[in-house]
Amino acid sequence: MTHEAAKREMELTAVVWQEDDGFVSLCPELGVTSCGDSVEDAARMLEEAVALYVENARILGILDDSLEASIRGQRWTTSIRVAV
Repeated sequence: MTHEAAKREMELTAVVWQEDDGFVSLCPELGVTSCGDSVEDAARMLEEAVALYVENARILGILDDSLEASIRGQRWTTSIRVAV
């Protein structure tokens, strides 16, 4: 791994929603989840969980696959409504 590759950053999505008395957070690109007592706390905890995921992916030698899938091309985030 080059020094330049170690400095790359991923811009990922953090989806946060309330469940009961807490908040759940999800990074859909990597399938990583976390939680917290507030929206901000859940997002911060997700950031830590994603950092650990990336560290472990680097150790396992799968970081390049995850990184490529997460930063390839443009992404758009929107919401949709469906009857439930």
